[in-house]
Amino acid sequence: MADSYFAHESAVIDPGCSIGDGTRIWHFSHIMEGAVLGRGCNIGQNVVISPGVVLGDNVKVQNNVSVYTGVTCGDDVFLGPSCVFTNVVNPRSSVNRRGQYASTKVGRGATIGANATVVCGHDIGEWAFIGAGAVITKDVPDYALVVGNPARQTGWMSRAGYRLDFATDGTAVCPGTGERYVLRDGKVTYCGKEDNEHK
Repeated sequence: MADSYFAHESAVIDPGCSIGDGTRIWHFSHIMEGAVLGRGCNIGQNVVISPGVVLGDNVKVQNNVSVYTGVTCGDDVFLGPSCVFTNVVNPRSSVNRRGQYASTKVGRGATIGANATVVCGHDIGEWAFIGAGAVITKDVPDYALVVGNPARQTGWMSRAGYRLDFATDGTAVCPGTGERYVLRDGKVTYCGKEDNEHK
């Protein structure tokens, strides 16, 4: 229902999309038919959300982002200004590849930095952190910090967005929150503030 969310008068909201309570849609943005937006999202200026895109709750989409068909974002995802998604690996103007779109999943809590590019068919793990200007050409693990073109992993990030420095025993503490993490076999596990709070 229109009164459950805010849309600026210049925004275009197509019939047949779904928009959650408390979501805000700003100047010159376009939400297309079949798009699904969760609760409490913030859609910045000049954003396009294409048909079939799914955004979870509390997703923040900054200015000048086009989220194309095939993209799914979990809760609490941050899409930085002018970041780029694609949905066709080998586009040609003269070849119609509708219905051949490759999917991209962005996991809960992930951040995609300003001007980063995500080549379609590659998933971004939960709480991963994609640096500004990075170009994603392969899957990104949960909690991974990746930068560069092509993007390379340079470390790990906490849920609060702080760099994690793992000790020789494979444990780390977020410097911002005191929450604990364990790194084993190349995978990070969140442990909360107590050792017995594994999730």
